[in-house]
Amino acid sequence: MSSELNTGKQAAIRACDTLILNVAVIDGSGSAPYAADVALDGGRIVRIDSGGALLGWHAGQVIDGKGKVLSPGFIDVHTHDDTNVIRTPAMLPKLSQGVTTVVVGNCGISAAPVSLKAEPPDPMNLLGEASAFSYPTFASYVAAVNQAQPSINVAALIGHTALRSNQMDRLDRAASDSEIAAMCAQLREALAHGALGLSTGLAYGNAIMAPTAEVLALAEPLAEAGALYATHLRSEFADILEAMDEAFRIGKHARVPVVISHMKCAGVENWGRSGEVLAALEQAQRYQPVGCDCYPYTASSSTLDLKQVTDTIDIMVTWSEPEPAMGGKMLAAIAAEWQVSLMDAARRLQPAGAVYHCMTDDDVNRILSHPATVVGSDGLPNDPLPHPRLWGAFPRVLGHYSREQKLFPLTVAIRKMTGLSAERFGLSERGLVREGYWADLVLFDPETVRDAATFADPMQPAEGIEAVWVNGALSYLGGAEKAPTALRAGRFLARQAGVKGSM
Repeated sequence: MSSELNTGKQAAIRACDTLILNVAVIDGSGSAPYAADVALDGGRIVRIDSGGALLGWHAGQVIDGKGKVLSPGFIDVHTHDDTNVIRTPAMLPKLSQGVTTVVVGNCGISAAPVSLKAEPPDPMNLLGEASAFSYPTFASYVAAVNQAQPSINVAALIGHTALRSNQMDRLDRAASDSEIAAMCAQLREALAHGALGLSTGLAYGNAIMAPTAEVLALAEPLAEAGALYATHLRSEFADILEAMDEAFRIGKHARVPVVISHMKCAGVENWGRSGEVLAALEQAQRYQPVGCDCYPYTASSSTLDLKQVTDTIDIMVTWSEPEPAMGGKMLAAIAAEWQVSLMDAARRLQPAGAVYHCMTDDDVNRILSHPATVVGSDGLPNDPLPHPRLWGAFPRVLGHYSREQKLFPLTVAIRKMTGLSAERFGLSERGLVREGYWADLVLFDPETVRDAATFADPMQPAEGIEAVWVNGALSYLGGAEKAPTALRAGRFLARQAGVKGSM
């Protein structure tokens, strides 16, 4: 009887949903690659074998990896895909570059909880028009994500500006005690339903009047939930060190990890200061958990901000409500065409979006390669002429920065986009190729993977991404077609308790 049971158990183990054979596994931990076959079943990785034992297994689908790299699916920790994961659930810009999980709700703007009184305030308009905001509670947003079943997983931060817009009659002032209490109540509801934490965008006009004390009070519910604080700093220009000090103070007060969003040295007066900025981050790391994310480009993108209008850098207008024909033109060229100053042209274009060529390669290289840095695209999916990072950020790290510039080894590049990201944001059983973990995986050719998106032609899928699995479902096939499959297996990912302190 015993031998019959054992034989039955072995037979059951030999059947699985998918076999991926002949791959070089880079597991997301930073360890060296190794040759293996990988079995998937029930959405998880059930067996990794380097000795050929899986050749006798039976599977509904068998993929020959032909020696290419199999890594964890990439985790885009900085996105503004909040409404798009519901409205455009195929999510081709992300899936086509190997992204299997997005973190939404960054920079103080989130789709939930939101109850709009009018049009969405800047920069919440980056997430869509008023009709896109239909989630007055975070629980309703979670339900909508799961009902839409996007092709990728979704984890979410709660935006400070979104909370302010819910509770305040105007945003050009500090919140009152009663308004802060109402914001905290909404934040607690969101944390109870799995939100990752709180984000701020203190540089923006509708949040910049919030004093530090307002954010200190709002961050207090985070520790009990095991959540974190992510911030688009109050300044990324000359006052960046003071802005970083404010962020560290908030994290200390709330007793939670701090993530500095899209760390950069923006503006000509800031060029060359990345060493100083990273030294300040390292000093803070001695006393509290601190990290940052970075996108792999020397240009930023957001709404057209009058405070950033200058003739010292190139500024490309990506959209304009009153002047849509100006999309794709340089602000300087528009001003010359209209025979007005840069500032007058920018005012006439409002509301509008822009790409700012405001950084140097040396600073981006130094920040991107720092051990505290993970990768986020910061792409703007509703922009009619988006920054190429929306389609190309992760292959650009693999191709341009790792393979061509040799800024760091491929194993380090993948850790910055997978294992370290999952650890930092509390995404349990994600980010590693490990038995028992969820089967979020990407198969790519390390010799050809690259970003194809450019500023002139940004909506181009990457080269060299062969296949992407999300929760065990083959969701994207590269090659000539570069298209999603019919399978959409993404889901909302609730935060798991127990943030690692070594950010």
